[in-house]
Amino acid sequence: MSTLRDDTATKVSAEVAEVHVQKYYQALESSRSVIPSFFVPQSSMLDGNTLPAIVINGNVISTAEALRDLFVKEMPPTKYDIQCFDSHVINPNYTVGGASKTDGSNGRNMSVLVVVSGTVRLGTGKDNEKRGFSDSFVLVPNPEMSTAKARRKPLREWLVQSKTSRLVV
Repeated sequence: MSTLRDDTATKVSAEVAEVHVQKYYQALESSRSVIPSFFVPQSSMLDGNTLPAIVINGNVISTAEALRDLFVKEMPPTKYDIQCFDSHVINPNYTVGGASKTDGSNGRNMSVLVVVSGTVRLGTGKDNEKRGFSDSFVLVPNPEMSTAKARRKPLREWLVQSKTSRLVV
């Protein structure tokens, strides 16, 4: 098996971050019903904790569906202004459920940390105050992408395993 080169890891993690940031915040603004599709399926870890791990302002959100419900039912319309984002490879040899089925040299078998900051306007009026926010995501490869059947379906190539958000109030 080939090893992942640093330049490939950096390039792929930056591309992954850019696509995720663009699509995720677009969904928060205009397609909130699809929020769960960004996250790994719910599962339990050996220590009893569950994935995906979602925390907003120190409050644990139990599932991706609960996050969607929070945005659909409780959050006013939002407009995000992303000021910056960055990415970093966490694990260059990430595997889902055991041994990897693909060559890791292409950067598709790694976990990526994505850090985002900017402002968000809560509500539709121009007079509504902008507030600062920061998000941290751990993205992992979607295991369904490795099957031929899945490649015929529109799937996200990377999924959120963990998300921590802070809204400056």
